[in-house]
Amino acid sequence: MLSGTVFALVLTGAALHAAWNVAVRGARDQRREAALVVAGGALLSALALPFLPLPRAAALPWLMGSVALHVVYFVLVAEAYARGAVALAYPLMRGVAPVLTALAAWPMFGEGLPTQGWLGVGAVCGGVLVLALGRRAADGTGAAVGFALSNAAVIAAYTLVDAAGARASGHAVAYTLWLFVLMAVPTVLLLLRFRLVAPRGAEAARALGGGAASVAAYALALWAMALAPVAAVAALRETSTLFGLVLARLALGERPGSAGWAGAAAIAAGAALIRLA
Repeated sequence: MLSGTVFALVLTGAALHAAWNVAVRGARDQRREAALVVAGGALLSALALPFLPLPRAAALPWLMGSVALHVVYFVLVAEAYARGAVALAYPLMRGVAPVLTALAAWPMFGEGLPTQGWLGVGAVCGGVLVLALGRRAADGTGAAVGFALSNAAVIAAYTLVDAAGARASGHAVAYTLWLFVLMAVPTVLLLLRFRLVAPRGAEAARALGGGAASVAAYALALWAMALAPVAAVAALRETSTLFGLVLARLALGERPGSAGWAGAAAIAAGAALIRLA
């Protein structure tokens, strides 16, 4: 069973993750907005790193592998949101990933889940996919679906890599901050296609706010994975889809429809099963 503290903090991270994703989708230029999130997160991480210990040397290979995967991840996020609604792309990306993560975590970490835990993982993933597929006809394009599914595989890969890296590092938060600093330059250059224009005013504020949400969301997830089974945390983190559904409705006017609310109910039930497993 996940402790109450781990459960609450993973849900907090899920809400923060949904918030910055909705902000990227709501922007006029999704690629630039994603770049702002990465740059803001890197700046805040760099300011905090002098006060934290260095990760252990054993974590370095995992960290460098994660940098490469996260560059691909952010590019695919921007491309998916440039082609489809949050209500389609976000659940599809997040719903497939924990299934892949759970299957790989078993042999990689020797972390099996009890039956109730597997039911919870299945309920979360199933609810997310119901939500996504229910929106496909209304909001989606084949391109958006393709980018989202490709990113699901990337998400599963970096989740496993970072779970191992955070455990090897001896300090999950320091590991996370180094990740955001190291991936910033290649990610921003690719997202902006080497056309750099410094943010000002509202853009700078959004960069810091989105960056803080992104860093905090992932630091909480990795901290939890250092203490609890990776599969359970990865699945619980995808309750971010539920938060994203509500935020997209409030901020962007996207309507989830009956399939969306059915998927949301399955996600909530799955989260409860994971908590009790």
